[in-house]
Amino acid sequence: MAEGSNADWMGSLAPALSTFPLAHLAIPGSHDSFSYWVDEKSPVGPDQATAIKRLAKISLVKKLMKKWSVTQNLTFKEQLEGGIRYFDLRVSSKPGEVGQEIYFIHGLFGIKVWDGLMEINTFLTQHPKEAIFLDFNHFYAMGDQHHIYLINRIREAFGSKLCTMEHVENVTLQYLWEKSQQVLIFYHYPLYQEYPFLWPGNKMPAPWANTTNVHKLLQFLETTLGERAQHGTFHVSQAILTPRVKTIARHLIRGLKNTLVHRNLPMILNWVKTQKPGIMGVNIITSDFVELVDFAATVIALNDLLLEGHRAVTKS
Repeated sequence: MAEGSNADWMGSLAPALSTFPLAHLAIPGSHDSFSYWVDEKSPVGPDQATAIKRLAKISLVKKLMKKWSVTQNLTFKEQLEGGIRYFDLRVSSKPGEVGQEIYFIHGLFGIKVWDGLMEINTFLTQHPKEAIFLDFNHFYAMGDQHHIYLINRIREAFGSKLCTMEHVENVTLQYLWEKSQQVLIFYHYPLYQEYPFLWPGNKMPAPWANTTNVHKLLQFLETTLGERAQHGTFHVSQAILTPRVKTIARHLIRGLKNTLVHRNLPMILNWVKTQKPGIMGVNIITSDFVELVDFAATVIALNDLLLEGHRAVTKS
């Protein structure tokens, strides 16, 4: 895949697809986005178990934790250029730090949220027909004041690009282009109710298999797709294998990339290739290590199947 060849994939879709609800399109996403930059010098994040926090005082353990925390090798800009349009986000304050600064987090602390939002906004300004989903689904060490600070930063970063809450089926690419909107924010915290540009978390269900077994994962993805609501929500298929604590202990030195992911990505990718978007079909599909295989291009190509169905309907 030529670098950046998926940077404008939404704007390059066949015109008929721009009138399909985004909830019916196949859209590539990344899991634990923003873990591409992890600060080894930072304290261990509040999402870690107490036992690991104690261990983390030993610098070797921090280096090993970094290996397990970095699930995406690409920066935000690189993921966007590669076609990723959904980002799974975990954020936190730094306990003990003065002020209300918020950071992306996965294991160790990552970059300031503001810096990430700026990077996204630059891309969107340069690619006005692309739309993204930011799913703020885990918050750590944050009170209401932290949330208000973060929500104001989101508004400041994207301004009129933010898509206000709407019936899910109304949101098509055509709808967004006409309004010059590009960003849908899903916010899994009650304060979303006070801001029209925040969508509730229950509009973006993302069932999690929590397994290291690829066969169990694929069965779970099939089952949860079958249970998907026909109307009123988007849907995330998390094509992700989750390391257990004992898996981490056994493979600490090799790291996540060389164990679970390398071995199982071909099977996961083959599952993706057999899917179809549309009502009760796949919508957003997330994976670890989006750069290892042509993951985004495989997901995007599924949208051609919608076109075939559309042609059949218009001819009859």
